[in-house]
This record gives sequence, structure tokens and C-alpha cells, in this order.
Amino acid sequence: MQGAWVLLLLLGLGLRLSLGVIPVEEEDPAFWNRQAAQALDAAKKLQPIQTAAKNLIIFLGDGMGVSTVTATRILKGQMSGKPGPETPLVMDQFPYLALSKTYNVDKHVPDSAGTATAYLCGVKGNMKTIGVSAAARYNQCNTTRGNEVTSVMNRAKKAGKSVGIVTTTRVQHASPAGTYAHTVNRNWYSDADLSADAKTQGCQDIATQLINNMDIDVILGGGRKYMWGWKSVGIVTTTRVQHASPAGTYAHTVNRNWYSDADLSADAKTQGCQDIATQLINNMDIDVILGGGRKYMFPEGTPDPEYPQDDSRNGVRKDKRNLVQEWQAKHQGAQYVWNRTALMQASNDSSVTHLMGLFEPADMKYEVQRDFTKDPSLAEMTEAALRLLSRNPRGFYLFVEGGRIDHGHHENVAYRALTEAIEFDNAIDKTSQLTSENDTLTLVTADHSHVFTYGGYPLRGSSVVGLADGKASDGKSYTSVLYGNGPGYQLSGGARPDVDKSESRDPTYRQQAAVPLSSETHGGEDVAVFARGPQAHLVHGVQEQSFVAHVMAFAACIEPYTDCSLPTPASPTAAVQTPASPTAAAHPGPAVCPPSLALLGGALLLLPALH
Repeated sequence: MQGAWVLLLLLGLGLRLSLGVIPVEEEDPAFWNRQAAQALDAAKKLQPIQTAAKNLIIFLGDGMGVSTVTATRILKGQMSGKPGPETPLVMDQFPYLALSKTYNVDKHVPDSAGTATAYLCGVKGNMKTIGVSAAARYNQCNTTRGNEVTSVMNRAKKAGKSVGIVTTTRVQHASPAGTYAHTVNRNWYSDADLSADAKTQGCQDIATQLINNMDIDVILGGGRKYMWGWKSVGIVTTTRVQHASPAGTYAHTVNRNWYSDADLSADAKTQGCQDIATQLINNMDIDVILGGGRKYMFPEGTPDPEYPQDDSRNGVRKDKRNLVQEWQAKHQGAQYVWNRTALMQASNDSSVTHLMGLFEPADMKYEVQRDFTKDPSLAEMTEAALRLLSRNPRGFYLFVEGGRIDHGHHENVAYRALTEAIEFDNAIDKTSQLTSENDTLTLVTADHSHVFTYGGYPLRGSSVVGLADGKASDGKSYTSVLYGNGPGYQLSGGARPDVDKSESRDPTYRQQAAVPLSSETHGGEDVAVFARGPQAHLVHGVQEQSFVAHVMAFAACIEPYTDCSLPTPASPTAAVQTPASPTAAAHPGPAVCPPSLALLGGALLLLPALH
């Protein structure tokens, strides 16, 4: 059977990529008139869902600007055997859309920390700070107290909902940390990251805040080494769970890089600032935490369970605290896992009430590098989170981040960024199958964009990451996707190097950039917000990024909108059922073809058309 799939992919993709593709039906005006009439009819029938939302889900594509959405749409369409641009993403099919202005209070072009504070807490902040207002200053621990702001996830938990975070970064990273942490330095992942001042002033690292700040029901992601040393809430991310975006749900910090106590400055420690990993455990009772970031949770020198011979992946905490054990001690039904098999088993166990899954010492692997036997996909983590969170009759709040879209762009490796975005859309698809828009408000957005462009007049059906149709004015080939700056800048003998087929078809190829930088920068343009479910119609026009958090709070009638007077939903989402067999549990959801063959299809798409 698998051999047949390979043959079909080779024949179909090889033929299609050798020619430009113009579907015959598109030459007939009736095709476009009929398509527009159908879209118009659907728009006329669209009715707002005016009830309250029982469940809240926010999908955050880190760095997923509009150009990334477009290129992802084409690549995903081509992977399914179509020319590309005509095939909608799952997020494209959400009925309501707005643009979000992403600037930080102090920067035109933002980072993931300040933006996390905006879309998760409803208040704009400064660059590199998390969960604090703009009155707090980067890296100044003593400006934290009194300037903390509260995330929607925290308010959902107070309202009796279960909560969770899921990320492909470390769970202490800027985005997930925005749900639970308050820090003036986004890099204070563990106490090892705290400055002397921060320790003196009593600042906490982000990992500590993850454990202390909120009771999170499900925690899934990376970043495990930073951990060694009523409504349900959850976080899912492919970055470390202490990263800027997921940290926005729970942390308060003026430095997004205080992942653990090892990152805190002396002043930060003196002033009592906490690293992000500590806040993850302390700030909120988070039911589900899934992602990366193991090393920030364990004492310095603790061997990693997956890489015991690699000292660079050991725990980094200098305060000797084991934050995972501290978290487990808080809940009789708490379970910690670090691989895919254990995740599937735990999520199907009705006795598990709180789940933490940390699948890498720092960020999780890129989707194209993922070990399918050991590492869960973003879609699988999201389903596991929903299985636990949906048991709460009062509803849940879930933050899901495709965090490594951003990392692929920073490296100028477009294929990595776009395949991460495809898996992000797959997670949205899985969620759409498991929830109902009658009672679940789902938002999909980005924190910022990148200086990533798609142009060059490529032929219809040609690989989105292949060569453009024609030569540049220097007589050399160039790719359709390029970057405004980054490590892709290179000169050979004072001139731009030519790009040949072997380079452009390589999944690790670094696209050329106009300005030399060690890491490509974010872009400053607006990003899209897609919405579906109760009160989704409020997502409209061009809004401040902080508006996103207020839409979610109002839709669920939680602080500060407890007097919203919205009726309860008529057809609530049922609890996600446990699969009937171990096979179904190990491979949730139907598969059209094996994942390895989908990746093969993606690799074949790197072959540039007509070159």
C-alpha cells in the first residue's frame, strides 16, 4: 500500500511540477461567476451567534504574517495535489476577519513578548516584557510590582473554567508566558537566568511563575530543563512553554529572556523578580501545559531523560528546585510526561486531572525534523488538551501556539516556516472537528509578521519555494520567496551568488536576503485575525491588538464583562471521547496518507517548475 502511495506522489507531482498549471474550467467566465454567486449567497445567510461562549480557544501563529498565510495556502494545496492558491486553509474558512495593529508601546516593530501582553491580557506593553503594563521597564525588576496585568486565561480560571497552554516552543517562551507570567525580561526562563539585582529584588523566573502563578490543567510543550532544579485552562505550543507567546498567558516579567533563575541578573534576584519557569508553576492553576522547555524546570546538572549523555541539555536551575515535582505535589491527579506515547496514555486516563508534557529540553523540533514515534505533533497535542479540558461542564480556555513558524523565518529557511504553518492549520482543523461553533469562540491570529515576501511572477502550479520564472537583471536565477534581511545575505566575489536547482530544492536552503543580519527581523505591518463562534462578529475592521483579549473576555462574560447579559449557548460541545482502541489513541484522527509520504510530497514540491 505504501509503495502505491509513493508511486502516485512521484508520478503526479513530477508531472505537475514540469509544467505551469492552468485549470481548464477557469478559462470559462461562468466558473468565476458561479463561484462568486456561491460566496455571496453564503455571506447573505451568515448570522452572528449572539449567545455567550462556553469555551475560548486562541490559536497563535508566531510570526504568521499575511504573506506567510498566502505561501502556506499554496504549499498546502500543492501537497494535496492541487495548483495551490485556490485551495483554502482551514483558517481561511472562518466567517469573520479583522486586521490587528501589532506595535509595542515603545517600538513600531514588535517582539513576541510585548504583543503577547496585548492579545492575551488586553493591554499593550513594552518590547521584551511580559504580563506588565508599559509603566514597567525592560530588565528593571523593581518596576514589576504594581504594573502587573491579568490575562484572559487567568480570568477564565477564576470563572471556574479549565485552562491549558500548548506550544511548539518552550512553555516558558514569550508567547505562552503571557498567559501566566509577569516579568520585565522575557529571557528569565529559570533562576539561572536572573540577574543579581533581580534576585535581590525578589523577581521570579518564568518557570517558577508557571508553577506558582496559576493552576493550569494541561501544560504541553518543550523547555523541560528549565523545570528541573474551576473553568479549565490549557496551553499548547511547539516552542518552549516558557517562550514569550505562551508565557503571555501566565507570566509577568520585564525581561522576556528570564527563562530560569540562571538567567536572572543580580539586581533582579535582589528585587524579588521571578524567572518565567517559576511563574509557570506558581502564578495560576493551569490544567494542561504542553510544549518544550524541560531544562528550565530541573536542578542544574540533572540529566535529561531523552538525552542523558548530552550535558548541554541538562537541567539549569541554580536554586536546586524541581518544579515538576512541586507542580505534581499540588494535584492528586497530576501527571508529567515527556514523550508521545506517554502523552496519548495520559490524555486517555480519566484519573488524570492535570497534565504537563515537556517534549524537549528547549523548543520542540521542527515538524520536518520531528520523530513521529517520540514527538507529538501540534495537532496531537491540541487533541490531547481538548480531551482533558472538555470534561469541565463550565467550559475551558485554551491557548495553542505554532511557535516555530517564527524561528524558520528568523533563519531565512522558508520551507521550515511554511511546513510549521501547515501543521498549525492542521491543529485548527482537528479542533474544528472536536468542538462546536455554537458554544466555542475560536480566534486565529499572529503576534507579528516577518520581512518575508512572495513575488517574481512564478507560474501557476510551480513550487512556492522554487525558482521564479525568469532571471534577475544580473542574469542569475532567484527564488519566489525572499527576505528583506537576515542570514541569507551573501556575496561571492562581490556579487550575489546564482541559485541553482539543487539549492532551491533543498528543504534546508536559506533564501537570499537584502541586508546582512545574524537573525532576520520581524515585520511591522498589520496581521489577520480570523474568528468563528459566539460573538465572532465583533472581530471586524482594523483594531488594536489588545482588542483581541477583550473580545474573548466579553464573549465568555468573564472579568471585566461579567454583566454582559448574553444568553447561554443552546447546543454545547460534548466532552472529547477517548478513542476506542490503542491504535486510535496513538494516531488520533483519520489519515489520508502516511505522514512520511506527506513529507515526501512536500520535498518533491521543492523541485522548481520549468527550471
